[in-house]
Order: sequence, then structure tokens, then C-alpha cells
Amino acid sequence: MSKFLWKGLLVSPAVLAASLVVSSTVIAAEQPVETFQTARANQLQLPGAAEPAAQPETAAQTAEPAPIASNLTADTIEKENLKAQEIPVSQQTKAPENTVAAAELSAEQTAVAAAEKPAAQPEQISQSTPPSAQPQAQSNVLEQINQYSTEGSSENAAGQVTSVSQLSDVRPTDWAFQALQSLVERYGCIAGYPDGTFRGNRAMTRYEFAAGLNACLDKVSELIRGGTGNLATKEDLASIQRLQEEFAAELATLRGRVDALEARTSELEANQFSTTTKLNGEAVFAVTGIAAGDDAEGREADRTTAFGSRVRLNFDTSFSGQDLLRTRLQVLNLGSFSANNTKTAEGELRFNAGPFAEASNTVGLDALLYQFPLGKNTTVILEANAGAADDFTNTVNPYFDGDGGSGALSNFGTRNPIYYLTGGSGIGLRHQFGDKLELSLGYLAGDAANPARGSGLFNGSYGALAQLTFTPSESFAVGLTYVNSYNFVTGTGSNASNFPARLGSFGLDSDSNLPVSSNSYGAQASLKLGRRIALGGWAGYTNQRILSNLATPTGSVQRGDQKIWNWAATLAFPDLLKEGNVAGILVGMEPRVTSSTNRSLPEDKDTSLHIEGFYQFNLSDNISVTPGLIWLTAPDHNNDNSDLVIGVIRTTFTF
Repeated sequence: MSKFLWKGLLVSPAVLAASLVVSSTVIAAEQPVETFQTARANQLQLPGAAEPAAQPETAAQTAEPAPIASNLTADTIEKENLKAQEIPVSQQTKAPENTVAAAELSAEQTAVAAAEKPAAQPEQISQSTPPSAQPQAQSNVLEQINQYSTEGSSENAAGQVTSVSQLSDVRPTDWAFQALQSLVERYGCIAGYPDGTFRGNRAMTRYEFAAGLNACLDKVSELIRGGTGNLATKEDLASIQRLQEEFAAELATLRGRVDALEARTSELEANQFSTTTKLNGEAVFAVTGIAAGDDAEGREADRTTAFGSRVRLNFDTSFSGQDLLRTRLQVLNLGSFSANNTKTAEGELRFNAGPFAEASNTVGLDALLYQFPLGKNTTVILEANAGAADDFTNTVNPYFDGDGGSGALSNFGTRNPIYYLTGGSGIGLRHQFGDKLELSLGYLAGDAANPARGSGLFNGSYGALAQLTFTPSESFAVGLTYVNSYNFVTGTGSNASNFPARLGSFGLDSDSNLPVSSNSYGAQASLKLGRRIALGGWAGYTNQRILSNLATPTGSVQRGDQKIWNWAATLAFPDLLKEGNVAGILVGMEPRVTSSTNRSLPEDKDTSLHIEGFYQFNLSDNISVTPGLIWLTAPDHNNDNSDLVIGVIRTTFTF
């Protein structure tokens, strides 16, 4: 077979054209995979083709597929040659020479490369299919189709070469050197790229094949009209027939694969989820419990083992390809330790019902936001429900901030607690000052949808955030953050740091929350040392002011200020033992009241350390298991309480 193939590559131009016609008839049978590619094909200029739209006779543009080698015989080709020799020289016109890159690839190789090349994943939005027994397989088919229709669209225009020596990346030792030399120097229907390269390993698109075929056909037509003697011999035509017989099975197989792909594509398009919306989700299963220790009141904490989950379904919609409308449905059924066991927000998990909250299996609307670009360097995020700082701000805590589904297990370990001093509905903005500096701004109201007095977008609780993030390199980042908030607490740290919302824990019998305002300042940094280790950490300071006096049946609270500090140091080991795995260790102090302006405001007399370790390993691309441990010394910043140890095994499914 190899002898026939090499001989076929080195025969006269008529033989080469015949070989290309044979394969192009098979490729012509392929229908456009996606309807929107039709318009794109009409707009695309074939490299090197003078008038592609005016050549309906080429095989690549034929509407009906031709049978394999149905009309290509030695007799018919020889008759055409004889007819061409009878044309008077005066009637001949010189056909333009068209050029194309990578025309030496055979049509069989081109079709296989186009049909099997995997697709690039769309950045924000893509078509999705409804749940079925094999969703992953359907997704892979769509990816193949997308890549098939877009491959090679961004390549530079090619230029004609007259000698194979002009191609800097072609060497005499290359297996196809003689074929290239013949096509370039003898037939003149091969082109190179402007940088003087040939790129022989690059896959050819159908557009490029059509242009290359057209160039060779023009050359053949020119030779025929010129009546030259450099036409196909009987031996050449016999070689063509043998090549047809040799590759008949491969061509038939290719035709069958294309037909099957078209059928599967039609089925997927008919049953696709949406043309504008992508469905993705996350399900977290967790087994957790307290192994030892006291609660904030000095009693032994309940050691009950709990099993629960958090499920999120995201509907990501794009209308222009650059915007994003996210609608998230969420259900939680894992209760919080702070409400049932520990009586303090220290050590609270990120994926449960939240600090001092009870869980249920009620499905509710969680995040609802719309993100769109405003100019080249600015992105605007409109938060309609359950907005958070990390929607528009870099929390500078890689490998730990996975919002509960990955990374750290606790609220405190996920990000600097001052980020929790804003949330709800409002607007966020991100602006890039070049590649290294970013400004994040945001305003979120906690009860924006309530028109009652003391609520709404501006009269109720709110948090306003500003941050400068400096990233001088891919391995280093620093963030400087300021947050001004009203009637928000972090939901981490001691009861004293959450004092306005935790009056009952101090014997003050009241259903009212104290109005408070706060100014918070934070600094976060992350540094990656090589591929296998990353350092990070943060420090946060909050000046919290109680704005009014409150009298209760059991006591009173006067106006005053609290100074609250928190800090943490992190150490991560990405790709530990296996690519994609992450091990993390965190040591820090959850928010602690270090001073207070009067005696009615509580102050933490001791210091509790938060020590957390986890190892997240991937069972597959969609399943990860994370065992971890949280150790709290002196819970609630009180040395009278025995150390708390919380164990967790988290399994995360993404789809």
C-alpha cells in the first residue's frame, strides 16, 4: 500500500487532482453540523482563492455526494486529456493560481481530523441537554461538533512559495519531503504562512482543503488548455485506480462515521435544554460531628453525628456571549453547630444552614444576578438576591475559598470575615487598570425588597465595599479592603464580636437587635512557591459602634465602641499525590473583641485559636472527597472551656 501511496503523490498534476477529487466527493457528503455555521461559511474568505463563490463545480461545494470513484476511470481521464489537446492555443486563458496552507494533507486525513478534533469549552455559556442516562456522552458530542465547525478560523493568511527551501520548518528528513517538493516546485499549488513556516502537523479545515483543491484544479486546467505533454500517462492512471481500490474501505468507513455523527447531532439539537442557558449544579454530602470539647457556656457539647447536604442548581444564561444571568436554586438540610451544639459562631461550617440557623429541605431562590461588560475593562454585577462580596471581589484566598463546595470547611477558613459584613441585593463593579491592578466596588442591602420603614435599599442594613487587588505575577496577589456596614455581623468568632445579634447569650432578654455601624479594614495576600506549595493569610480589624441605648427587663446596654481583630495564616499543597488534589492547613484567630469603651459591652478576656486541616482528593473530574478536622482552643475565646474538635467528611458532586 505504501508504494502505491508514494507513487500517487509524485505523479503528474492530473493524477494529483484526480486523487483530491476522489476524497473531496466523500467530504462533500458532510452536511453543515450546526445551522449557524452556514452564514459564517458564506462570510469566510478562503485563503488563496480568488472567487470561491463562483466555483460551484468544485467537489467541496457539491450539494449531492458523489459515489466513491463512480466516474474516475482511466478511460474517462484519458478522453478528457485528448479533448484538451484539440483546443486551439488562441482560445486558452491562464487560470489564476490559488494558494493555501497545508495542502499536502490528504483529504482522508483532513476529514478524520475535522470529525474527531475535541471542542474548546465555551467560556460562559453553551448549550445543554436535559438529564439523561448518558449526559456526559451527549456533552462530548456537542463539543466535537463545535470544534469541527470552528477549527482553524483564526489562522493567518498563507502566501505562495516557489521552493520547498522557503519553508523553514520542512527538512529533507521529513517523511513527506519529496511529496512537498513535488507539489511546490513542480505544480505550484502549496502555500506557506507569512512567517515562512509550513506547519505540517496542523489539522486542515474543510475551507482550506477546498481552496487547495481549487488551486490544483486551476493548475491542471492551465496545463490542459496549454496542450502540454506533461499529462497523465496510462501508468499514472493505473496507479490512481489501484489507490482507489486500496482505500475504498477507509473511505466507506469515514462516510459511515459522518452519517452517524449527523444523525446524533440532529437528535441532540431537537432535544437540547436551551439555546441560551447552561445548567450546572453542585451537591455536597457531609458527615460531621463533635468529637470532644465544651460549648460557649462551659457545658459539654453534644457529640451527635449528623449527615446532611447542600444542593445548588445554577441556570447560567447569556444573551450576547459576554453577559451572564445566573439563577440559583438551593436547598439545605444540615443544621448549624452554633444553634444546637457549640453556642458560638466559632468553627461554623460553610455548607450548612449558617450561623445560629436551622435547616430545612425547602427549595428556595438563592443567588440571582446579572453580569455584563461596560466598556473594555469594566464589569457590572446587578445582585437581585443573596448577593455576596465574592461575586464581584477577589477574596485572595486560593485553594481555600470554594464557598463550601471545595477548599476550606469552615466559614472562617473560607475568607477574611470582614467580607461577610455585606450581602443581599445591590450592585457590584470590577474595573481593571491594566493586567496587574483591579478596583472592586459594591453596595449590598440586607432587606432591599422590603418597603417598610427602616428597611429597603437605603434605610435598612447594608454593606459598602471597596478593594484594590494587586497581582504583579500569576503567583502573587495582594488585596486591600475597606467595608462600611450597618446592622451586619460577620457570623464568625465569639458571641461578643456578634453582640448586637446575640443579646440572649449575655442574659439580656430582648427580641430587638441593637443598631450598629462598623468600619472594617483588611489585608489579604497569597504567594505560590513553585507548583506544589502556596502561602497565604490575612488580617482584619473592625471598629464597631452601638448607636443607641437599649433597656431590657434583665439589664441595659449603653452606646459605645468595640475593637475587633482577626487573622489567619494558610498553607496549601496543590496537586498533592495526584493532579487536582489539594491539602490545606490554616491557623488563625476568629474575630475577637480586644477592647470596649464601657462595661455594658462584653470583651473577650482570652484568645482562641482556630486550627483547620483538610485533604481534598478527586475520585474523578466530577467527584471529590474531603476529610477534615477543625480544632478550637478555648472556645468562644474563653480558657474555661475545653477544646472543641469537629470532624467532617465532605463529598462534592459537580455536574
